Amino acid sequence: MEPMDIVGKSKEDASLPKATMTKIIKEMLPPDVRVARDAQDLLIECCVEFINLVSSESNEVCSREDKRTIAPEHVLKALEVLGFGEYIEEVYAAYEQHKLETMHDSLKGGKWSNGAAMTEEEAAAAQQRMFDEARARMNGGVTAPKQPETSQSLKS
Repeated sequence: MEPMDIVGKSKEDASLPKATMTKIIKEMLPPDVRVARDAQDLLIECCVEFINLVSSESNEVCSREDKRTIAPEHVLKALEVLGFGEYIEEVYAAYEQHKLETMHDSLKGGKWSNGAAMTEEEAAAAQQRMFDEARARMNGGVTAPKQPETSQSLKS
């Protein structure tokens, strides 16, 4: 019988991407240091176990507060309870940096943006072009005569 974790999955089901973890390990070490494959595997297993430990304690903290969703403050409290209090300031700083980066990404347009921002006028013109194309397809390729646009610059 396999050992089971809290959510009922075997330990082998919970893992971290090996390539990503190997890259992180190599980035943390001087370039002339090599890491044996067994040592890499052991470090990955330690990371998985650490995540399980912090997650479990965060869940306990959350449950004691009669909450159903683990919040960042539950994780920070769990680190303190587990004896990792000296890392809380650094973890919190990393969390704040992550929030800033994700907020910046969402302001840039999120996952649907191609990075090229349109002005309101360009967006309106593109929308009108799409409407015209759709109308032409619906009318069997016959386009209605276009109304002349009055521009603010022409009125001056």
